[in-house]
Amino acid sequence: MDKLEFMKLWDLYQPLLTPTQRDITDLYFNLDLTAAEIAEQKGISRQAVSECLKTCKQQLADFEDKLQFAARIKEMGREKERLVKDVEEWRESFEKAHPEYSLDAEQLSGIVRGTDRGTEK
Repeated sequence: MDKLEFMKLWDLYQPLLTPTQRDITDLYFNLDLTAAEIAEQKGISRQAVSECLKTCKQQLADFEDKLQFAARIKEMGREKERLVKDVEEWRESFEKAHPEYSLDAEQLSGIVRGTDRGTEK
């Protein structure tokens, strides 16, 4: 598991880790401390830190295997991309047929893209 994949899983599943595991993985991956620096800070051996990191990586992979949250989020992103594409195609066609509603169609398109912030005409 590479660091980016680990961080995605950590963001999703870190509440399922113990407080000690969360703390050590946070120091290692988010604060970029070495195992030796973490060991010194925590008053434990470098080997204990390394074992903790190894165990956490395996637990996070196991959580994903069982729960599939990351896979579901990825699929939802693909679905959103398809929806945005469909709405853009509809908007272009609709504006050609009804140019008087082009602002309304653009606002609807912005809502679907997530870029409309409730701007008024």
